[in-house]
Amino acid sequence: MTDLLRIGLPMMVGGAAVGGAIGIGIAVKAAMEAIGRQPEASSKIQMAMVIGCAFIEALTLYTMLIVFVLEGKL
Repeated sequence: MTDLLRIGLPMMVGGAAVGGAIGIGIAVKAAMEAIGRQPEASSKIQMAMVIGCAFIEALTLYTMLIVFVLEGKL
């Protein structure tokens, strides 16, 4: 069991980082397209994008926290 955790925990952090990067990339892409279509609404679109990116990044940090806690138990 501990051998599986030693292999799986770093993979979990890597998966969370890749997933977070993809999610942020999609969010920024959509925001840039929206700003291109409606430049007058850029401040509202940008604020929504920043909040969404913060939530995505928070999920990645929570995954890192869980991994550090579980590694401490090994």
